[in-house]
Amino acid sequence: MNVLSSTFAKWYDFFMSPLEQSKFRRIRKELLSNAKGKVLELGSGTGVNFPLYTNADKVFAIEPNQHMIDQSKSKCKLATVPIEMINASAESLPFEDNSFDTVVATLVFCTIPNVDKAINEIKRVCKPNGKILLFEHVKMENTVLSVMQERFTPLWKKVCDGCCLDRETLKAFTTHGLEIVKFNQFYKDLFIVAELKNKS
Repeated sequence: MNVLSSTFAKWYDFFMSPLEQSKFRRIRKELLSNAKGKVLELGSGTGVNFPLYTNADKVFAIEPNQHMIDQSKSKCKLATVPIEMINASAESLPFEDNSFDTVVATLVFCTIPNVDKAINEIKRVCKPNGKILLFEHVKMENTVLSVMQERFTPLWKKVCDGCCLDRETLKAFTTHGLEIVKFNQFYKDLFIVAELKNKS
């Protein structure tokens, strides 16, 4: 893991705090109230979701950045449900088929290198008719703003640990045959919240 990734992990909570203490926390709390049964969280980062799970039996939280895992240990102690942290990537999940009732991804698909492979892995490990809960920032519909996102992404990726500003994440999920059950947008259409069903 390079120095930039370590620095990004160290300062992530500090820079995200203004958003996380306001609307983001409410969005996360409402979304995660629907995470039930055996839950898989992709890219758990610094563990911001851990204290917000209330209805899960157990959460298996995968994160490829060991520095993020180290940062998340304090939040793991605040959780009211069991949390197991695993160093792994979304593109190669160390679980058997049909293992999870719910899969959670919050502000993570912007950084996953191979989105298609990660979605196929979600479909594999999620039970038939299981839930996928998303909270992501995406490419905006406004042409001027979306062009700006495209232009800023190469530099942004270098500074923010691979984060892409112009991902069409929800479209990627529906292209893979996942069914939208609920959908909402925030901050115009920069952020989306969705519940999808694994039909396979």
